[in-house]
Amino acid sequence: MNFRLQPIGRVSSTLRDRKNAPRQPDEGAPPATLVFDRPYVEALDGLKRGDEVIVVTWLHRSARDVKRVRPRKDPNRAEVGVFATRSPDRPNPIGLHQVVIESIDGPYVRVRALEAIDGTPILDVKPVLCPDVDGR
Repeated sequence: MNFRLQPIGRVSSTLRDRKNAPRQPDEGAPPATLVFDRPYVEALDGLKRGDEVIVVTWLHRSARDVKRVRPRKDPNRAEVGVFATRSPDRPNPIGLHQVVIESIDGPYVRVRALEAIDGTPILDVKPVLCPDVDGR
């Protein structure tokens, strides 16, 4: 079974490469702008400043053949299966980023701390509805 995903936009960020990108948003991730392709702008209707959303991305610079890693690349930690980690290197490099919307101006959605690098394809956006369901 094959799946075809169509990006709906891209991340615009000051983060240019994986090496210098924080691993989590609370580790110094800068604000970023989600730039949506024109056909998807109307899908932003109903979102507003202050909303928390989950941005689903395709981590396009990730290795897809990784099965085992040392968490946080720490040589003192035991190697584990990649599914037990948040490593960007994985068979299907899907990123999940919980962010707060700062502003919306047409196709441009400014968000607080986002650890995705510049050019990362956006696959979807979902609102955070319930702390118990969304893991907060």
